[in-house]
Amino acid sequence: MSSWPRRGWRLLGGLLLVAGLAACGAPPSSQVAESAAAAPRTPRVESTLGTQWGEGRESATKVVHASRLTPERPRDVSQLRYSDEHSILRALGNSAERQTNALLADGDVELQLLDGSGSVLRIFSARGARDFHVAGRHGERYELVYTNRSNRFYEVVATVDGLDVLSGQPGSVHSSGYLLRPGERLVIDGFRKNDREVAAFRFAGKGRAYANNTPAGDARNVGVIGTALFDVRLDERDPDLPRRSTQGMEPRDSRDPVAFPADGRQYAPPPQYRR
Repeated sequence: MSSWPRRGWRLLGGLLLVAGLAACGAPPSSQVAESAAAAPRTPRVESTLGTQWGEGRESATKVVHASRLTPERPRDVSQLRYSDEHSILRALGNSAERQTNALLADGDVELQLLDGSGSVLRIFSARGARDFHVAGRHGERYELVYTNRSNRFYEVVATVDGLDVLSGQPGSVHSSGYLLRPGERLVIDGFRKNDREVAAFRFAGKGRAYANNTPAGDARNVGVIGTALFDVRLDERDPDLPRRSTQGMEPRDSRDPVAFPADGRQYAPPPQYRR
């Protein structure tokens, strides 16, 4: 068994979080989605929206131990771009196709975006293309909803506007993720503030986007939602652990000085609006 760094992994609500992943010797999956390079590209849609750090919403997590079967090779990597519906249809014209979800990992996992009332946000694409565009509305809250139609355990690493939804740092497939159990549904409804709360995703003007108001953000990435899926195996020798605010550390007063600040911060920091 090859080594893999131990890290903190978080899962949402009643689902378990991955508390540490170690690589297994399983060969890379032959079912990883092929590159979309050969597929026709959708006409360019300029995003008019970003995602703001919204109001706090209760969202408890807990931790388990699991192993990525192919740590260097996700089962699937996908992205959805988003803008207002008028801009999307103006770019796609008569070629626009409408759907209610996106299929990931050869259909094992379905991804939907729901608004604050639970209605499905429409996804548009050009015929034959694999570029998808979600129609949002300014000020509207939204959620990422993943449904596992398989008997596999998946880890979901998600980004919004290029930022990891757990840490608020630049997105990477090597980052921690949420666990999606067979037949279950995972709802990610905000940037994680701590192990009990998230900051809701809200469509806003680009100037108010979290990615434009935090040092880790990059304005070029505003308007895109990313997902990487990994096959994982639960380590049944490790029972579920109680909720904890920081792995390996006792809770502290936020006003106290910290000798190693990068080690103590594993969740997304609040935005810093310049005006």
